[in-house]
Amino acid sequence: MSGKRVEKTRPQHPRRKLDARARRSRDALGSALIALMQEKPFDAITVQDVLDRAGVSRSTFYQHFSDKDDLFSSDADEFLEMMSTALSLQGDRSDRVAPVREFFTHAAEVRGFLAALFESGRAEQTLELARGHFARGIERRLTELTRAGDIAPEQRRMLAIAYAGALVSLLEWWIARGMDRSPAALDELFHRMVWNGVASPMN
Repeated sequence: MSGKRVEKTRPQHPRRKLDARARRSRDALGSALIALMQEKPFDAITVQDVLDRAGVSRSTFYQHFSDKDDLFSSDADEFLEMMSTALSLQGDRSDRVAPVREFFTHAAEVRGFLAALFESGRAEQTLELARGHFARGIERRLTELTRAGDIAPEQRRMLAIAYAGALVSLLEWWIARGMDRSPAALDELFHRMVWNGVASPMN
């Protein structure tokens, strides 16, 4: 889990299907940066530090990224897109609109990285990116679920934006409290809110 947002922080390299070798290189670079962020401040990390940790050449790095910020941003974008669309891509048959349990479980597994993310000052842009991805993912789910079939397209979009914001706020609250509730309990709470809201008439 990494971070970035908005146009100025979007990856500068166009996304394309990667062969296995390129995918391994990108994964190694992303993992190296995440590990380094937990060892020292982001601003103190150099591209060479990342290359040394990942065992990747400088020329390979610059085939994919312009600098370490681009690597950080691209990694976050890719992860959040995958997570926000997971239910749709997996053909999930529940009435859940977002994989809250899975997302929060992952967050609990990477506590050290999350602490480094907040210390780096990049948490805000990462959370903003998450809002955008989950808004699109939730809107997509609302088009797939029979239970949401009566919701007009414009209302789906509004609800998706509202629920994505609520999801990210719930995540921030949970982290601030030391992750004191189970991801499953928060998934249930979130979806109870979602469907109570959908059941309410909208003018």
